[in-house]
Amino acid sequence: MENRIGKSYMARKALFAKGLKEGRLTVQEIEEALPAGTLTAAERWLLYYSLRAAQVEIIDEVTGQVDHGFMAEPPSAPQQH
Repeated sequence: MENRIGKSYMARKALFAKGLKEGRLTVQEIEEALPAGTLTAAERWLLYYSLRAAQVEIIDEVTGQVDHGFMAEPPSAPQQH
């Protein structure tokens, strides 16, 4: 268990360093560094949230779309007449 936590910590640290340096990461880079089972769902959500909060752009390599998560502006409410 301790070894798993150490590897996960080092992977997250490396992702943050790369993301801060380059200003972007791909979803695929993140998922490759931290495969399923490495983090709980809450830890994974917090990682993505923290990267976005640090102004790291997260891009889907396949579609090229930017993943804004919850930090994107909410859609405007429909106007009622």
